[in-house]
Amino acid sequence: MVKGTLAYGIMVKHHILTCLVLALVAAYPVLSWADFSARVVVVHEGDRLTIRHDGRSETIYFKGIDCPELKQPYGKQAKRTTAAFIGNRDIVVRGLTRDKQGRVSAEVLMQDGRNVGRELLKEGLAWWQRSASSDASLEMLEDLARASHKGLWADSNPVPPWKWKDTKNTSRTYSN
Repeated sequence: MVKGTLAYGIMVKHHILTCLVLALVAAYPVLSWADFSARVVVVHEGDRLTIRHDGRSETIYFKGIDCPELKQPYGKQAKRTTAAFIGNRDIVVRGLTRDKQGRVSAEVLMQDGRNVGRELLKEGLAWWQRSASSDASLEMLEDLARASHKGLWADSNPVPPWKWKDTKNTSRTYSN
């Protein structure tokens, strides 16, 4: 009889915990791992935008890619392309994560299901962020754009934004 009572107690605690977690996810969907729809309210850069969801605004970055900064070659083109894809439109946000610095990133899908980050890679308007993604398909998309000399790969020596930020106050002679 003690075993049955113990099992019942564990089951009740499990149900209570499950209800609490579901209530938290319902109250704060941005903490959820589930996909959700949102409205794009501002495209700041090619890989950064502000969305509106459940009455709240959140700035997010595209997971796995890094676009040129606005003052870099192709930076404004990346922003315009992102705005053309999703500006003032509804999107699907998938796999929302927050890093140690509080920066939020996610996969952003257009209503037709296409991944905006992948589209930017195909157009040669972004680098695959190796440190943030182990998705080898992103590397393949970058390699195809590079081989086709699309977008920023038309330049003989495009400077990734993480190097450009480090050296923007010094000489403009770069190497990858």
